[in-house]
Amino acid sequence: MEDEKRERLLVVGGGVVIGVIAALLVYLGNPGNMGFCIACFMRDTAGALGLHSAKAVQYVRPEVIGLILGGMAMALYRKEFSPKGGSAPVTRFALGFFAMIGALMFLGCPFRMILRLAGGDLNAIFGIVGFVAGILCGVFFLNRGYSLARTHKLGGAEGYVMPAIVVTLLVLLVAAPEFIHFTEAGEGPGAKHAVIAVSLAAGLVVGAIAQRTRLCMVGGIRDMVLFRQSRLLEGFVAVFAAALVTNLVLNAVMGGGYFKLGFAEQPVAHTDGLWNALGTFLLGYACVLLGGCPLRQTILSGEGNSDSAITILGLAAGAAFAHNFGLASSGKGPTAAGMVAVVVGILVVTLIAVVNSSSAKSGK
Repeated sequence: MEDEKRERLLVVGGGVVIGVIAALLVYLGNPGNMGFCIACFMRDTAGALGLHSAKAVQYVRPEVIGLILGGMAMALYRKEFSPKGGSAPVTRFALGFFAMIGALMFLGCPFRMILRLAGGDLNAIFGIVGFVAGILCGVFFLNRGYSLARTHKLGGAEGYVMPAIVVTLLVLLVAAPEFIHFTEAGEGPGAKHAVIAVSLAAGLVVGAIAQRTRLCMVGGIRDMVLFRQSRLLEGFVAVFAAALVTNLVLNAVMGGGYFKLGFAEQPVAHTDGLWNALGTFLLGYACVLLGGCPLRQTILSGEGNSDSAITILGLAAGAAFAHNFGLASSGKGPTAAGMVAVVVGILVVTLIAVVNSSSAKSGK
């Protein structure tokens, strides 16, 4: 019982620290309600590498680099760094791809969904409803025996591939920026960011905390439904509470701009409740089948998990595809092509769930 209490306090305390850091990143230059958004940051990074040509969202985000390296450092310290993989890589790539399609319909990952609500954006409520519904659909298939192929231990060098990639991105950002694309100043979310050192430090701290606490909103809701365990969910409640309080303090001290209660005119958001919900439905559905949200997948890639690294590549490909073919939403709302993509994504994810459920495999 003492160990359980200690772990719960650690998760809640870690959530508080993460919530404060996320809110402060907005104060230090990140887009509104976007101190952290794994989906948005991967989209920006994909654009910086020329994978899409949407000039408003092109910037190598040091926060993602920090998350992976911070997670790796904590895993090494705790002797939990374990190169492994080989579990249905193409399927994981596809699930990551469609998870990103859902995230860019809503304009945020589960992390940003909480931060949007903490900034007063009530559109996030529709996102939460859809997200929970998607997770419940995924849990339905988990109960029917859904699983992907088993992972296998890999050579030690394999686990360092993703950390090596992000270190290379950091070098390009700092020492050779002429090789990457940047959002033109003032032209979109990609032009809004804290200084590199601050963003990287924030990512390192949050990555270490997330690795130690296993924070994952998908896992929190899944565990609550399946096992009545609330520990991970309490961590995200703490993130919300800490970010909310920090935003209110900043609003009072700085004269506004950090908390605005309502639906309209929220930063990098739209007000179409139905498609906000359907986007996060697809996001939650795909992430349950993957075994974790984008934040968790990012941290696992730092621990040496190549399956999570493949998932990240799927997320990046989904971001590039969404912006190259007009699937991503904007402040004006969702696009018709994006709506079609979300529906197709739900169908594909359902097919993956059915095919990989034991009842389907056994012919029952």
